Amino acid sequence: MERENKVKTLRILKIDEEIRKGTYPNVPYFMKKFEVSRSTIMRDIEFLTDQYNAPLEYDYVHEGYHYTDPSFFIKSMMLTEGELLTVTTILPLLDQYKNTPLEVSFKNILTKMLTLLPNEVKVDSEFNTTEVTYLKDPLPEISQDTFNVVFKAVRNKKTLEFGYRSISKQNYSFREFDPYNVLCQKGNWYVIGYCHRHNDIMVYALSRMNNVKESKDTFEIKADFDLNEHIDPDLGIWNNKFPPVKIELLFTPDINTYILERSWHINQTCRQNEDGSVYLSFTSNQLQETLYWVLHFGSSVQVLNPPELKEMVKNEIQKMWANCNK
Repeated sequence: MERENKVKTLRILKIDEEIRKGTYPNVPYFMKKFEVSRSTIMRDIEFLTDQYNAPLEYDYVHEGYHYTDPSFFIKSMMLTEGELLTVTTILPLLDQYKNTPLEVSFKNILTKMLTLLPNEVKVDSEFNTTEVTYLKDPLPEISQDTFNVVFKAVRNKKTLEFGYRSISKQNYSFREFDPYNVLCQKGNWYVIGYCHRHNDIMVYALSRMNNVKESKDTFEIKADFDLNEHIDPDLGIWNNKFPPVKIELLFTPDINTYILERSWHINQTCRQNEDGSVYLSFTSNQLQETLYWVLHFGSSVQVLNPPELKEMVKNEIQKMWANCNK
């Protein structure tokens, strides 16, 4: 019975599609196309008018069916368990646009999509969306003006003027900035480009900008600019002067499965040693981001190389210990 209902649903959708072509298909045509009986097609026609309120009429001149309202179509959706799971997985990802103008845009798009859905969406599954829970990161707010002006300036290659409050400052300072590229890292939005004040490539967080304006000046992206020299898509976008280095880490056996089951970096080497410990290495220019990532493993990780990362970890732990003893 379940299979018959699926076949019937697909057939009715195809009938609707044929009618909307405006070729005035009739019952014999449908019988031949779908290899079913006259009574089956007549039941489908009746179903169209009764269940979907289709404005369906038979035209005796053209000897076929047509819609009196050309804009009519069947609003229908059948979701499998896998598709439903996909939808419930993707929707929380939209949280990375929370507190940005894109959040409103996505809501508007989803609202428009909902108008195309039937009153009841059929789900080919016993899947219960309440069985899945998603944990969210706290995200900063970005004003609509800031978001719009930055994106427009990137597109039009216009120099920006704005006040900026860096992470350790209390006041805003003026910046002139040529925005090259907008970056999103786990819901945090940044822009990378050439800063006139520092005469260098810089990364600025959109949430820390104010009074953002597009100047009349245009710019060209510097010929020697390479985005990959400033960010690492697998680790982060902390802009720094570090050249790419080989990072080598050793994880204790108590978290070996956790390390082995994940892909941490596109160029990683990961293997388990005889004692159960796990060796992980990769190449990156993001020592600062690697530092923060390594620290959250606590005593379960040992930095083998490079020496500068070992020193960074040591200094950070000493500072943390000093704060604990204040």
